[in-house]
Amino acid sequence: MSERPRLTVLSGPSGVGKSTVVAHMRKEHPEVWLSVSATTRKPRPGEQHGVQYFFVTDEEMDKLIANGELLEWAEFAGNRYGTPRRAVLDRLEAGEPVLLEIDLQGARLVRESMPEAQLVFLAPPSWEELVRRLTGRGTEAPEVIERRLGAAKVELAAEEEFDTTLVNTSVEDVAGELLALMKVL
Repeated sequence: MSERPRLTVLSGPSGVGKSTVVAHMRKEHPEVWLSVSATTRKPRPGEQHGVQYFFVTDEEMDKLIANGELLEWAEFAGNRYGTPRRAVLDRLEAGEPVLLEIDLQGARLVRESMPEAQLVFLAPPSWEELVRRLTGRGTEAPEVIERRLGAAKVELAAEEEFDTTLVNTSVEDVAGELLALMKVL
């Protein structure tokens, strides 16, 4: 009998490419279940409710938090994000590999509530590359970019809190390394 899959948490600074790595990995291995977060942020062009996020109102988010229905939640750039607890536990109990792609604050909260979780830090090849990615999106106002860069410095300093660090030099390589850590390969 194989051991029960652990929850794997992928975190790292904003703009490091977490979503890109996860999208690539899931294209190759759709059996990896990615938890869909709830957020009070407005959808970006092309985002769908229930796919990238569950888009909720502030009131709905208040209820989720008050009822203890979130494994973790955090406020980032003026919006709140959270991981629905029940869905994660159901998948793990069913023996499925579960991946959470969340921010540093969220990763710390998961560590507290589920110490057996495997925390993986996705690092940029360099600070310059991270700045290029954050400013190159073209979807955010300059003050939002400044906030993100400030947050990224703090997030990079937390690397030693994680079990493993992967450097995002190549999406394919990192996706493969992540799958190996999750024992999917």
